[in-house]
Amino acid sequence: MSHNLLKGKKGIIFGALNNKSIAWQVAEKAYAEGAEFTLSNAPAALRFGDTGKLAEQCKTIVIPADATKLEDIEEVFDRTLEHFGGKIDFILHSIGMSPNVRKKRPYNDLDYNYFLQTLDISALSFHKILQTAFKKDAINEWGSVVALTYVAAQRTLYGYNDMADAKALLESIARSFGYIYGREKNVRVNTISQSPTMTTAGGGIKGFDSLMDFSERMSPLGNATAEECANYCVTLFSDLTRKVTMQNLFHDGGFSSMGMSLRAMTQYDKSFNCD
Repeated sequence: MSHNLLKGKKGIIFGALNNKSIAWQVAEKAYAEGAEFTLSNAPAALRFGDTGKLAEQCKTIVIPADATKLEDIEEVFDRTLEHFGGKIDFILHSIGMSPNVRKKRPYNDLDYNYFLQTLDISALSFHKILQTAFKKDAINEWGSVVALTYVAAQRTLYGYNDMADAKALLESIARSFGYIYGREKNVRVNTISQSPTMTTAGGGIKGFDSLMDFSERMSPLGNATAEECANYCVTLFSDLTRKVTMQNLFHDGGFSSMGMSLRAMTQYDKSFNCD
């Protein structure tokens, strides 16, 4: 059911790869709620992903960009502003990748060149997007910027590796830039700390199936799906949340407030009954 929450609003969605992507779900929900937007992803991702199909579905354009390169980000904003003939109202940052995770390098034996790539792709890209938008005065007053994060920024979770450091940096950037953008332009900047979600990127993390099962048992409401996260993003893009900024908003079924649940304890007790 559409509520026209984003009617007349325009934006940019970074990171939609395929229908497993949270960014893909956000695009579909935003479009259903009346928004217009451009899509952007890395050239390599566009070659093996389905972003073109999403663009056709949402009647929009795809602008290739390596989010670690300022000139590419500037091109995304320039073409988007030209496409719409004016400023935008929202941005989604759904970009993350760790070469160390892909290469199965453990946290106590990181390749530091890979580590720098992790930080650049997964966190500094967010600062570059914000800084470019700010310098170009690309976002309308009371606009909204949202980046996706994970509770590993605050708590150690086995296998999440250097992505945890990247997410911690991402959340810090949201607070630091959120203050400046709010003070100067009345633009909000927030992060959503989502449940573990079986995206293409998430599936590359060691033991991800077990992590999803554990968090499902720990969360009183269960894991939040990609579609549910998309609905939450829509509320943050809408005018209903104009005074919410610089927040890390947990969207995880209650996992972040739990210590031990009945379901998790029951499963733990069963492990002692095995022969």
